[in-house]
Amino acid sequence: MSTGSGSGLGGLGAGPRALTAFAVALGTFMQVLDTTIANVSIPVMSGNLGVSTDQGTWVITSFAVANGICVPLTGWLMQRFGLVRTFSVAVVLFTLASLLCGLAWDLPSLIAFRVLQGAVSGPLIPGSQAILLSIFPPERRARALGIWTITTLIAPVIGPILGGWISDNYSWPWIFLINVPVGIFSAVVCWRYIGKRDTPTRQLPVDRVGISLLVVWVGALQVLLDLGKDADWFASPAIIVLALVAAIAFVAFLIWELTERFPIVDLSLFRSRDFTIGTIVVCLGYALFFGNLVLLPLWLQTQLGYTATWAGLITTPSGVIAILLVPFVGRALGRIDARLFATAAMFAFAASFLLRARLTTDATVGDFMLPLAIQGIAMATFFIAGLTITLNRIPPERVPAASGMSNFLRITAGSFAASIVTTFWDRHAAFHQARLVERSTFFDGAFLQAERGLEALGLSQAQVLGVLDRGASTQAYAKAAIDFFWISGWLSLALIGLIWFAHSTMGRQGPAVAATD
Repeated sequence: MSTGSGSGLGGLGAGPRALTAFAVALGTFMQVLDTTIANVSIPVMSGNLGVSTDQGTWVITSFAVANGICVPLTGWLMQRFGLVRTFSVAVVLFTLASLLCGLAWDLPSLIAFRVLQGAVSGPLIPGSQAILLSIFPPERRARALGIWTITTLIAPVIGPILGGWISDNYSWPWIFLINVPVGIFSAVVCWRYIGKRDTPTRQLPVDRVGISLLVVWVGALQVLLDLGKDADWFASPAIIVLALVAAIAFVAFLIWELTERFPIVDLSLFRSRDFTIGTIVVCLGYALFFGNLVLLPLWLQTQLGYTATWAGLITTPSGVIAILLVPFVGRALGRIDARLFATAAMFAFAASFLLRARLTTDATVGDFMLPLAIQGIAMATFFIAGLTITLNRIPPERVPAASGMSNFLRITAGSFAASIVTTFWDRHAAFHQARLVERSTFFDGAFLQAERGLEALGLSQAQVLGVLDRGASTQAYAKAAIDFFWISGWLSLALIGLIWFAHSTMGRQGPAVAATD
């Protein structure tokens, strides 16, 4: 039953509407920015906090997993408390959490505040999109979606550059503190112009058991992935307990959600072939993309001597090209089967990853930028085409639930990938280093030549061994990164075959009844 009587968000004048759209876009910008701004700052942040870079990546994964868990709650919150109120409160809480992240005194406190930041940011992206569509008249909603899309693409471009520049020239807390004035402005403007025009509210049941089980199994699995390497995986009783908790909670979650009348996650959506295929492709594709997004800055900074600023600048081409191409892709998608765009995206991802697999420790900045420029083509087409396939043949009334489910699984897949890639990198680097060292002995000609050359420069025996060990480590980590690039490239190509099991997206006048075949 409705408990509010909001009259809608329309009716704003041109000036207030433009200012509100700008403020709402800034809210989205903050949330998307914080998914990438910390990536290039991990080595600096880890050093300042006295932890390893592996532990530093928890700053990324804690935010992502908390955000993913809370995304399914967004629809219920907006219907229960109103669209504007939910969005505005989320902006305020996100701003407060950003302030706390900037004031964090050690890694545990930073992770706790990043969990809070990720949890309260759930309504920001869907809320901003809904508000923009509501305040613009129907004939100008394409422009509203254009504002939203450009915002979500600019933030990932600026994030690594801004994060690197701040880390090199100021201190890492400022990557979070810069959100404070932006958040205050966004919240004040939104409440000033549309706070009293909120959408109607109604009493809705909430699936408390489902939410609890979701938090338990996703949280336990994420902690297992983050701690497993340092704890020697299943040789540790704690890891075994976490695995059991995650498995039991996951099974209980599936059973509960399949029988609950008002589930927090509607698993019946997977009866649609297009939704299932689209979700798998989007999740795996995003996991590969996000895993590489985490690995490349780590490799550049910890092994190749790049500053955080340059590590961020190298990622620029992908975002710039994506921004330039998105308007054309959006217009063409109505005339061309989304499966073709998704295929082109996976080919571009594969080409980008396989080109990186040819990189060496002597590669130039241009060598690193070329694969990322190709990745920009993939970014411009992958997300739009993937969502189009996912929502194909979904009834209109179920589109919000389907979109929320897809986003939840995509974000969770990215957070898992960030943990897995660092473990993979370290393990494969140890393997390659062992192989390199066992081939290099005091009787090896190349080893003796290198040793004599370093001694001629005035280095002691211990210093010579240290330099040679560092060289072996650098090469080992390079080979481990290349291993991951090869795997990413071939998996991207494999996903193309799966895409074509989905139905064509052409000739649909609107979402139809969900397919069950």
